[in-house]
Amino acid sequence: MAKYKCKVCGYIHEGNKVPDVCPICAAPASDFEEVKDEAAAKKGINRDSNVYTVVYASVMVVLVAVVLAFTSQSLKSFQKANEDNDKRQQILRSVNVSVPAGEAEAKYNELIKDAFLIDANGEKVGDAQAAFAGSEADAYPVFVANIDGQTKYIMALHGAGLWGPLWGYISVDADKNTVFGTDFSHQGETPGLGAEITKVAFSSQFAGKQLFKNGEFKSIAVVKPGKSAAGQDYVDGISGGTITSQGVGNMLFDSLKEYKKFLTSKE
Repeated sequence: MAKYKCKVCGYIHEGNKVPDVCPICAAPASDFEEVKDEAAAKKGINRDSNVYTVVYASVMVVLVAVVLAFTSQSLKSFQKANEDNDKRQQILRSVNVSVPAGEAEAKYNELIKDAFLIDANGEKVGDAQAAFAGSEADAYPVFVANIDGQTKYIMALHGAGLWGPLWGYISVDADKNTVFGTDFSHQGETPGLGAEITKVAFSSQFAGKQLFKNGEFKSIAVVKPGKSAAGQDYVDGISGGTITSQGVGNMLFDSLKEYKKFLTSKE
């Protein structure tokens, strides 16, 4: 049975309903209120306690983590597709072909006729899939393009700039010596300075330059504007981006020296 208390005189009535009038003070039923069982109330959740706060926070953290993990997993395929298309665009730009991301895969499949990994001896050690992934140690990707009926060899570059990694691709003619095109990227070079290596005004300077002089590997130097490099072809660096420019020069030499055996082979 429930308990009802008269708010006028304090009389406690036990029953299934409120009395019509208080037998003590004759107060009407409207002056009664139900008395809650304090023991039962104490069994409920105390939202002001530290335990409640910790449990609630823990549950929310777990729920948010699950949602984020699910979202990340759901978007993983889209992220991979975007990364792959960005790489295809970079490879294509190294042979002077620029296309939107949505057209990159089709154009890549049209122009890239072969791809493989080589070792430092110029021997093939991986197929086209491995070359595109580029994940094997001591192996270097080569992409073979057909541009207007002419064969171009594309090689990957990796180095360091002022604020982070540099990377890119360089293509050479069928003679494996004369540069056809380049494309450079960076992680965090300064806008308007070192970041200018991504612009066509910089990369277009490399076209026609040669990697070998009199049969000796020289690479291509990147020098301060107005300067030159004895015994090798060179291009002007970025004004105000000296360290990044040096990074590009070092990247070219260090990366391409691993391709020397391939570049001097007759295949």
